[in-house]
Amino acid sequence: MYHDRMRDEHAESTQRANRHRLKAFLQFCDEKEIENMNDLTGRHIYQYRIWRREGQGEDREPVKLVTLKGQLATLRRFLRFAGKIDAVPADLYEQLTLPTMKNGEDVSDSTLDPDRTIAILRYLENAQPGSRDHIILALLWETGARTGAVRGLDLDDVDLDGDHPRFTGPAVQFVHRPDEGTPLKNQQKGTRWNRISESLARDIQTYIDYHRHDVTDDHGRDPLITTSYGRPAGNTYRTTLYRVTRPCWRGEECPHDRDIDTCEATHLDKASQCPSARSPHDVRSGRVTYYRREDVPRRVVKDRLNASEDILDRHYDRRTDREQAEQRSDFLPDL
Repeated sequence: MYHDRMRDEHAESTQRANRHRLKAFLQFCDEKEIENMNDLTGRHIYQYRIWRREGQGEDREPVKLVTLKGQLATLRRFLRFAGKIDAVPADLYEQLTLPTMKNGEDVSDSTLDPDRTIAILRYLENAQPGSRDHIILALLWETGARTGAVRGLDLDDVDLDGDHPRFTGPAVQFVHRPDEGTPLKNQQKGTRWNRISESLARDIQTYIDYHRHDVTDDHGRDPLITTSYGRPAGNTYRTTLYRVTRPCWRGEECPHDRDIDTCEATHLDKASQCPSARSPHDVRSGRVTYYRREDVPRRVVKDRLNASEDILDRHYDRRTDREQAEQRSDFLPDL
């Protein structure tokens, strides 16, 4: 019932995250032989917190505090829902307190530095112009969009000629289509047009002309980015980023003193094990950092990336404290 309600209110990625986070709670209930939610008590909730903190369930290893907080927060939301349908006492969720995080503990510091991104794009422009790898990274970088937004693009969502009445140049439109498998994180509020550069428009046209598979997805739509089977799964974007962000992939020396001949991360299915490998989220944080270093107004960045200023500051802006201080000084007349 909880997952049914989630389907009505949240994107598929959020639904998957909730299902994953609740698996450990199901394992706990199995171990404690709790088969009826009516039997769940505050004592069980406290025991679960300790059980999970010590690494019980799933990989049987202690979890990071930020991971524990996320799993407990999901369980708390579930218990609140269960209370509303009389499955547990209405106030049971209040007995599940969340860990207190110190400054920055719940924020990942991983990012893809803008200079690295530009270097990888230049390599792709020369070695694999208009390839799927090239277009995936270029779209993620230029728009700063989430993976789900780029994945949901159709051919009709791309104006490469810039002849749309609202624009004077090429642009892409991100559209919330939950019933057709491509919801946006912020749902209808995430629907928007984003301008792209003339060079990216040319690269996308090259991709369409020479590399795109002429296929439709399960809903009869024409995806912009394709595999031979249709619209790529979200994991395709993640594995693409892991692969192209490894220095050795571009023929550079390994910065981690690994032997290229024996390093497992050189294999495609192990690319994520490279310490230099980065995810699509890291591209997004790198883009925010680039914009902020260039003094792009916060409101403009917020609208383009479809995220609140607080979220941008907390989770995406990777400027150092010194960089921020130097930029502030440019606006202070007595410095």
